[in-house]
Amino acid sequence: MSGDEARKTAEGLSYLSGFGNEHSSEAVPGALPEGRNSPQRAPLGLYAEQLSGTAFTEPRAHNRRSWLYRVRPSAAHPAFTRTGNGTLRSAPFTQTVPDPNRLRWDPLPEPPAGTDFLAALWTVGGNGDVTQRAGMAVHLYHANASMERVFSDADGELLIVPERGGLLLHTEFGMLRAEPGHVALIPRGVRFRVTLLDDTARGYVCENYGAPFRLPDLGPIGANGLAAARDFQAPVAAYEDVEGPVEVVNKFCGNLWTATYGHSPLDVVAWHGNHVPYLYDLRRFNVIGSISYDHPDPSIFTVLTSPSDTPGLAGIDFVVFAPRWLVGEDTFRPPYFHRNVMSEYMGLVEGAYDAKAEGFVPGGGSLHNMMSAHGPDRETFEKASAAELSPQKVDDGLAFMFETRWPVTLTPHAVRAEHLQRGYDDVWRGLERHFRPLH
Repeated sequence: MSGDEARKTAEGLSYLSGFGNEHSSEAVPGALPEGRNSPQRAPLGLYAEQLSGTAFTEPRAHNRRSWLYRVRPSAAHPAFTRTGNGTLRSAPFTQTVPDPNRLRWDPLPEPPAGTDFLAALWTVGGNGDVTQRAGMAVHLYHANASMERVFSDADGELLIVPERGGLLLHTEFGMLRAEPGHVALIPRGVRFRVTLLDDTARGYVCENYGAPFRLPDLGPIGANGLAAARDFQAPVAAYEDVEGPVEVVNKFCGNLWTATYGHSPLDVVAWHGNHVPYLYDLRRFNVIGSISYDHPDPSIFTVLTSPSDTPGLAGIDFVVFAPRWLVGEDTFRPPYFHRNVMSEYMGLVEGAYDAKAEGFVPGGGSLHNMMSAHGPDRETFEKASAAELSPQKVDDGLAFMFETRWPVTLTPHAVRAEHLQRGYDDVWRGLERHFRPLH
């Protein structure tokens, strides 16, 4: 598919709406069975297959599964063999020790010609253990070629955050168009291929080994606010009936495995269920904030959460700092100085972040591991401390955060990277003593 064809296809897509819904879709009328999941003969000569994203016996509210009606069953494939991992790494991360220092990176450099989305994945670090289905990893990507092969991740779900260049995601369930400002969620085990809608594409990926992302509870906020379930978009069924060799790459227990199929595995003609890919526009996030004084904790900006075995302690929170009004009286309005038991990886999609005047740029990222002291730089502190506190619209940036319960241990290539900023600590230099005793 050429770039122009991909863009035309992407712009014409329609979607199903609602996070966690029991969706159903068919690309050919009559392909979806009625009244049962696995009839003796599936309609139109298709194969019925269940894809389970959670254990069969998990509570109904948390159970994820979909039924797929496909040209060939997933079982029809040759043996997989090991292939190189490139710069993609997985937990446990044991090649370096966890670092308490504040760290910040510039964007990834230009990739070699012919780098597709999979080859572009560059792991910053992570925590947990993929074999225990616990923890997470932070990846970056900078690609300049569309994928011909198909990829699936048995280790976790992938939250893709484009920063530059659009993506057309061909999944088993249909297609999603993810542009900067969107996020796309590919569930564990779902096969997909990425076509670039522009010459290059750059962004971030959070790989979630743990419980699937869900919408956070709203508690005292009430029934509405934050990310609305109806704003999440699932694909409409679209299938490839392609005969011929197709490379399929599977990430399994931290390593990449490859097999050459005799057909495209993106051959699902109809499906129903709730283990599905999603697209979400971050600009639709309904920001909740203080209308009196003080700056609320950034947890109030949570879009999605992956809960752990401890209530309120997330394996991962995905947080967005979307356009919003600041109206607090007698309030230091930028994010406050902070030490946190959670570890914070922050990225920037566009514009500037209101706690950092310079050095934190779109495509770059920062890591503040647990209890690492951080906060506004000197310039931001001085400006905010003297600002006139009239209502202020923050609409010139879109930042986000992957927040996790455990320290993020870096990969060796993230430690040695030329685009690691060596003088990041200097942004807090010059925060002078202002203490003046009354007597």
